[in-house]
Amino acid sequence: MATPPKIIGNHLSPFVRKVLAVCRLKSIAVEIDPIVPFFADDRYSALNPLRRIPLLIDGDVVIADSTVICEYLEERYPTPSILPGSAADRARTRWLDEYADSRMAQVCIWGVFAKAVVLPGIFKEPRDLDAIAQHMATGVPEVMDVLERNAPDSGFVAGQIGLGDISVASQFANLRWARQTIDASRWPRTMAWVARVEAHDALGPVTAQGNAISRVPPAQYRETLAAAGVALTADTFATATPRRSATSQL
Repeated sequence: MATPPKIIGNHLSPFVRKVLAVCRLKSIAVEIDPIVPFFADDRYSALNPLRRIPLLIDGDVVIADSTVICEYLEERYPTPSILPGSAADRARTRWLDEYADSRMAQVCIWGVFAKAVVLPGIFKEPRDLDAIAQHMATGVPEVMDVLERNAPDSGFVAGQIGLGDISVASQFANLRWARQTIDASRWPRTMAWVARVEAHDALGPVTAQGNAISRVPPAQYRETLAAAGVALTADTFATATPRRSATSQL
């Protein structure tokens, strides 16, 4: 019996949720090692020198970066596709994925979530409320204006749910976990689009699992996810002492 692919990384990461949602969409059974990257051991550094999550281990294949992982899964498990049929729609999907991973993450994850949740929760540092407020006042509206211009009127970006929809929508749970609210009346197309994606069976259960571990310390992630029926790896790359990565924006 073949060993299931392993996803290394926890559900609080939008990049991990993106990959897990693609796995659900393609009905790929995986095992998860829900580490926080700051607690990753030296074995993990050897596999992933950037010390970021997620990491995919599929037999002898080891792949870092959420987009590269999704592209690998798309080629290995082509049905259903996470990319639309036309060249123009594929380009639009890839651009949304890139925008989510770069500018959205810079603002929503590093600018807000990390300062509200990661720094106090992992490194016991005070919340930088002024910096969070500044990002919510300037960076987030800029991002939302871009999304509002690109959001579909109904359904998903290219008819059926795909990579662009999942990548964008995955960022929003982190704002909620940082106790920040987006004004749906100001960006109605975007928030309706995100709600549709979050309600889909690909992303919805993955976000719910993130909600569950958002309420417990990292040492309890495995126990909490196991209780929710998540298949876990037998081994873990986690250690007890956190350390910053040279590639982190913290």
